[in-house]
Amino acid sequence: MRLSTSWMYQQSLSTMLSQQSALSATQNQVDTGNRINVASDDPAGAGQVVSLNHVIAANTQYSSTIDTANTRLNTEASTLGSVNSVLDNARTLALQAVNGTLSASDRNSIASQLSQMRDQLLQLANTTDSNGNALFAGTSTTKTPFQMDANGVVSYGGNDEQQRSAVGAGLQVASSDPGSGLFMSIPMGNGTFEASAGSANTGTLVVGSNSVTDLNAWNSAASGSGGGYTITFGAGGSWSATDANGNAVLDSSGNPVTGTYTDGGSISFNGMTMAMSGTPAAGDTVSVTSGGQQDIFSTLTNMINALQSGSTTDTQLTNVMSRQIESIDQTQSAISSVQVSIGGRLDTLQQQQGAYQDLNVTYQTALSDVQGADAYTAISNLSLQQTALQASQQMFAQVKSMSLFNYLK
Repeated sequence: MRLSTSWMYQQSLSTMLSQQSALSATQNQVDTGNRINVASDDPAGAGQVVSLNHVIAANTQYSSTIDTANTRLNTEASTLGSVNSVLDNARTLALQAVNGTLSASDRNSIASQLSQMRDQLLQLANTTDSNGNALFAGTSTTKTPFQMDANGVVSYGGNDEQQRSAVGAGLQVASSDPGSGLFMSIPMGNGTFEASAGSANTGTLVVGSNSVTDLNAWNSAASGSGGGYTITFGAGGSWSATDANGNAVLDSSGNPVTGTYTDGGSISFNGMTMAMSGTPAAGDTVSVTSGGQQDIFSTLTNMINALQSGSTTDTQLTNVMSRQIESIDQTQSAISSVQVSIGGRLDTLQQQQGAYQDLNVTYQTALSDVQGADAYTAISNLSLQQTALQASQQMFAQVKSMSLFNYLK
């Protein structure tokens, strides 16, 4: 068989190019630490690498979202703690205000303190997160959800929705709570009904704590009366009750509900009990209403107005303060429920974050197994390939010199 010089040259060149390509690939493995740098290195393995990288990227994104939600919820929890502190102080001042020995100047001083607390509550309600977004605006983009007018009336510009953060495939966690339920739509009275003394009363009757003692009886009676009653006092503490339509309230036997009240006693009918103190005058009334709501800012405004009104008697002031203290209690109850919920959500986020940290270790290990190069093997191969390439180059140099013309010289 005849071997031409050009064929030998081409064969040597192809061998050296192939060795250089292998040497370059091995050099790349040593430099990057990866066995698979392009899909052609291992098509099947490259597919696994892409899949694992997608999973790791998704987990990283979820972890970042969890960090953001954690920060937002912790800020909300801290803010609600501050709100509770302000309300505790306001409740203490309300109790101090009903002291009959206080002068008008003392009451005005308390009103001034309550005014500052109302402003502080407004500021806390407009707290923003680390990105400048309002904490208590729901999903609204408004920067200042609570606005106060010149009369101390506060309006809410947010909505009733909760912001939610995706922290896993099909898993979302609420990362905010709307201010409407925390500051605005607060049930009046004991949360079911409110009992309040008539503003035109002339006696010394003060309505104290009240509650539903028989829920079935209350629900049954309230459905027919609309939840509204008026208790009217006669001479000697006698009383009778009418419903919202002015009809006499009847007992289970069909007789009108009546009774006689004595100082420090209580009045009970239709599943509710109202504690009272003082002595009512004939014609004095107590109204019972259900379903009412009042925002916490109006609560403080009512307290301020009552303290600044020179015509308010001690009895009237005590009744006003008692109702506002009930409103403060209902607000703190709503805040407490949200705080418990926040704690549960933070626990969920912590568990989810821990799961992602564990999974990332697993996925990174799997990725290293598929994509990573064995350093010792790669360096050994690099040395062998360098030696082989050098041998090929030296052989080519020798073959190139084996020409007939060299012998004819």
